[in-house]
Amino acid sequence: METNKEKYWQTLALDQLSQAEWESLCDGCGLCCLHKLQDEDTDEIVYTRIVCRYSDIQTGSCGDYANRSINVPSCVPLTLERVAEFDWLPDSCAYRLRYFNLSLPNWHPLNIGDDSQVKYHGLQSINVVVESLELDEEDYLIDKP
Repeated sequence: METNKEKYWQTLALDQLSQAEWESLCDGCGLCCLHKLQDEDTDEIVYTRIVCRYSDIQTGSCGDYANRSINVPSCVPLTLERVAEFDWLPDSCAYRLRYFNLSLPNWHPLNIGDDSQVKYHGLQSINVVVESLELDEEDYLIDKP
C-alpha cells in the first residue's frame, strides 16, 4: 500500500517539500533554458528554439547547475517565492502545476518511475540550436512549449 510520502508530489504543498523533493519535481525537460524574448509593448514572453550554451540537450539538465546564475546572470533560480511570477515556464512545468494544485502530466518521471518519456516533451522534441553570438533570436521564434 502506498503512503502519502511516496506520492508527496500529489499531496504536499510546495512549502512542505524538502530540498530533495523540490528538486525532484523538475522533469528535466530543459525547456526553461530556451531563450525567451519579451515584447516591449505588451510584455508578452515569446520563446525561441535557441538553448543556453550550458544546456545538455540529451538530458535537459544544466552542465553547470551549481554555478548557473554566475555563468548566466539572466538565469534566475526557481524558488517557492517566485513560482507564481514565472508564468513563462512551460505549461507542463511541475512547479507551476503544483503551485496551482494541478496534477503532474502522466509522463512525468515521478508518475512513471523513469524519465524515458521526457524526450517527447522537452528539448529533444524541438530542433534547438545552441546559443551563439551570431544568431538573431527573432529568426528562431516558436510557440510556447
